[in-house]
Amino acid sequence: MPDLKLGKLPDRTPVKIVLSISPALHRSLEEYAVLYAEAYQRDEPVAELIPAMLAAFLESDKSFARNRSKA
Repeated sequence: MPDLKLGKLPDRTPVKIVLSISPALHRSLEEYAVLYAEAYQRDEPVAELIPAMLAAFLESDKSFARNRSKA
């Protein structure tokens, strides 16, 4: 087996989940999508923004990172 610098890629199979959100949160997400489009001159549906928003939130949570590294 070759000794490659790049390790085996992790599973990238998307996992689909369904959730219900409040109308107020939905409006906020729609407003965020408008601001995103203004900032980047690119329309993205809320459903495409949510995974990136969740990932950014988790990456910024220092307590989560500390506890995750202990596990």
